[in-house]
Amino acid sequence: MSNNTNVILKTIPEQPGVYQFLNKDKKIIYVGKAKNLKKRVKSYFQKSIKSRKTINLVKNTNSIEHVVVQSESDALLLENSLIKKNQPKYNILLRDDKTYPWICIKNERFPRVFLTRKLIKDGSEYYGPYTNIKVINVLLNIIRTLYPIRNGNYNFSERRIQKNSKELFLKIFKKNEHSIIIGFHESGSKKASESLLSEQEYDKNIQLVREILNGKFKKVKDLLRDQMNIFSKKMHFEKAQNIKEKIEVLENYQSKSTVVSQKLNNVDVFSIISDSENAYINYLQIAFGRVIRFQNQEIKKALDEDDIDILSLVIISIRERFNSKSKLIIAPYNLSKQLNLKFIVPKAGDNKKLLDLSIRNCKIFRIERLKQLQIIDPERHKNRIMNQMKLDLKLNEEPNHIECFDVSNIQGTNSVAACVVFIDGKPMKKMYRKFIIKTIEGPNDFGSMEEVIYRRYSRMIREETPLPKLIIIDGGKGQLSSAVKSLKKLNIYKSIPIIGIAKRLEELYYPGDSIPLYLNKKSETLKVIQNLRNEAHRFSLTFHKSKRSKNSLNSKFDMIPGVGEKTKLKLLRKFKSINRIKGLTVLEIANEIGQSKAKKIKEYLNDEN
Repeated sequence: MSNNTNVILKTIPEQPGVYQFLNKDKKIIYVGKAKNLKKRVKSYFQKSIKSRKTINLVKNTNSIEHVVVQSESDALLLENSLIKKNQPKYNILLRDDKTYPWICIKNERFPRVFLTRKLIKDGSEYYGPYTNIKVINVLLNIIRTLYPIRNGNYNFSERRIQKNSKELFLKIFKKNEHSIIIGFHESGSKKASESLLSEQEYDKNIQLVREILNGKFKKVKDLLRDQMNIFSKKMHFEKAQNIKEKIEVLENYQSKSTVVSQKLNNVDVFSIISDSENAYINYLQIAFGRVIRFQNQEIKKALDEDDIDILSLVIISIRERFNSKSKLIIAPYNLSKQLNLKFIVPKAGDNKKLLDLSIRNCKIFRIERLKQLQIIDPERHKNRIMNQMKLDLKLNEEPNHIECFDVSNIQGTNSVAACVVFIDGKPMKKMYRKFIIKTIEGPNDFGSMEEVIYRRYSRMIREETPLPKLIIIDGGKGQLSSAVKSLKKLNIYKSIPIIGIAKRLEELYYPGDSIPLYLNKKSETLKVIQNLRNEAHRFSLTFHKSKRSKNSLNSKFDMIPGVGEKTKLKLLRKFKSINRIKGLTVLEIANEIGQSKAKKIKEYLNDEN
């Protein structure tokens, strides 16, 4: 296994998707799907593999690419499309006639609704494709139960329907819960068991069917629930259970795949994510309603180029590389003027789903590349984060040494504080410090913070220890102002940048500035600051609990007349806790400290209860 492959295996996401194995010539030699990409891809590289074909596949693999999708079904459909397109050496060759089924709403008067594997471009609507035939059958059964719909097996003369300009009605025969269409009604009488359905009413039913197939189930589910409740009240539990199962099918049903849509043909999809150093681009190529190619690309920024300029150049480059002739591009920006092509910036529908898919993969690609960089070149990774923090926080130098402070107390008792230290963005626990508040009484977080900051940095100045490049205070403007007072007393206020982080909205406060700084919730700078704050809070809280517990134990013994420090320590070393001592007899205690003191301790503890 190459070092490159090893790094990819460590960073590949644990999500559903499709993976491609490529040889040294960048030719795709295998395409596979997975519910969990990481587990599946790693399985090929286990030492226990004995299959000769798998061993040869791995041997010939130079790199691995992947794309993340919404579901396992989407992965299956995309795998099918990519195998047909690329015909990889190690895949079973799929024939084009083995297609997945669709649900068709036929383009005609009184449209039929039926299952088909053939797509005919006659204006009909197609929904799918579906990877589970059982789901389709249940879905069609629900539709026919709810609405009298013509199906593909019961066809009327199209010439008769098309030529008849009169108002037509469908004759409906009710049998159990189903409405059966038995023909057209033009004139004359009808049987008592029959009912009529106008063309207008039928079209309304078809519209409701469209809503079901598009995933809009509220009206249908409400109707089914009403029917289920009626059957339950009448003690028809089997019928009620049957309807319940239909509701569950609707709730689990996904109307169509993101990676396949018959409404889209010959479309390019682009998305971009960037940081201070690099831009990350994802490309999806759509042909005949299917994703036939995907590509991720990392671009090193020369200057501080914006995303629009980068994307414009990349679109030209990728389209030339893959000889794309598509006249429509889906992207997060409208670049029609720059590239003289038609662009769509979608807000909803199939186009938006494809753009969201591309953006998602773009984000995942960036995360993977950063993880890979951390493994391959940790020094560069560290430098990148430090530089980003410098830019985000508007500092004069990189904050490779950060200290964060938190105060902890309960109603002013057992007040403590903690200082945690991060070097190059990583915690250095041996440099952590605890503080017992000495000069402040009662619940005064501001005064406690002022004391701790003064004690910490007066000592560092005295011992000539290097000062931090950034101080972070866990709290808002009040705690920050208190910390600033101490820095001013020590004449180092201008030497060390200091900020406060408030918990409510994660806003950052600077001294003398009433307007806080809000960082992107997903930014690495904010994550480092949050890690510092959380670690300081954890460390101070742990210390506070320990001190409170110790003081609680001590106070109980301190109240007993005639029991000194040595006696107290001897008992605690032997029996570990006050509660265990309470359960002992006088004789058991006397064996350790004598009869007289044992009686005093036992009497006091009994009186306390």
